[in-house]
Amino acid sequence: MSTTQQQKRPIRILVSKLGLDGHDRGALVLCRAFRDAGMEVIYSGLFCTPEQVANMAVDEDVDVVALSLLNGAHLTLFPKVAKLLKEKKAEEILIVGGGIIPESDRKELEKNGVTGNFGPGTALPTIIDHIIK
Repeated sequence: MSTTQQQKRPIRILVSKLGLDGHDRGALVLCRAFRDAGMEVIYSGLFCTPEQVANMAVDEDVDVVALSLLNGAHLTLFPKVAKLLKEKKAEEILIVGGGIIPESDRKELEKNGVTGNFGPGTALPTIIDHIIK
């Protein structure tokens, strides 16, 4: 998205819970924080596949996909979303990860195009600033 387009509309963000992780309290808190920060938020709901997330991201013309996982499948599912977005020629979409992500996995996720990789207790302004920058 060009700078001119950014000035015309708020940041559009898709917040998604992937796979078999049914714990959405943190994702819902993020949705509200993003909305309060002036972003346009789309929440995918629970139990999404990487294909569904990639399709929603493209169909909804989002700027950011925020992925949340607490079940340990982040090294499988997050990179799959990144790969599918690349295949759809949508690699300009920022992918932000969050959840229970060990420090040792963060570099691997970043290598696969997933930024942030925020853990529990991360201050909401830290996540919002990462997205805005």
